Amino acid sequence: MPDQPTVSSSNFQHVPVLAEGLLQYIANLPKTLLDGGVLIDATLGGGGHCALLLKAHPKLRLIGLDQDPIARVAAAERLKQFGPRVKIVATNFADFTPPEQAVAVIADLGVSSSQLNIAARGFSFHLNGPIDMRMNPRVGKTAAELIDESSETELANMLYRYGEERFSRRIARRIKQDLTEKGAYEGTTALAYAVAGCYPPKIRHRRIHAATRTFQALRIAVNNELEVLDRLLQKAPDWLT
Repeated sequence: MPDQPTVSSSNFQHVPVLAEGLLQYIANLPKTLLDGGVLIDATLGGGGHCALLLKAHPKLRLIGLDQDPIARVAAAERLKQFGPRVKIVATNFADFTPPEQAVAVIADLGVSSSQLNIAARGFSFHLNGPIDMRMNPRVGKTAAELIDESSETELANMLYRYGEERFSRRIARRIKQDLTEKGAYEGTTALAYAVAGCYPPKIRHRRIHAATRTFQALRIAVNNELEVLDRLLQKAPDWLT
């Protein structure tokens, strides 16, 4: 499978959401667990949440998981101040088995703004890039390959299941016709333009871009997001102390 172009980790910024709530939740854990205990961050990203937690609890240790190599480099830079308290593992959380029990497991799910803002990752319809959408740009099929290999019916079902796209059949028909008659789309903006053209004119230019649900569905399908989340929910309770 083709790799993503190399992108600097300096473009990967992580601003924690719900930081106060997370800090309060972890602070309410018994001190005996926090002193020397390990936190598992199943979606490390740029390390924003973990930097706050490690600073607030000087004896807490971290195992951070992420399949995105750019995110791991950014997190390593951000968390290097905490030295050996931090271990970063290159893995999808669904494939992970912890070496020890954890005091807590956290996960910040979905695509990050940093990933959306890098055109080469192919997540965005605002920035033109390859139709990729892989969280791990070195593994698996790209969104373009998934589209090409899916039948019209399979593609329509995918858009409806993962994006709740009510025009899924119309969009799938247009995409497959374009591939047959014109060849592959040049990039994400061309795909988004084709999707938008499937919407009735009166709702095509609403606040939410017409391609939002289609891009969401493709991203979820490419990364098997629902399946791996289900595996995490089944496994994570066994990771806890």
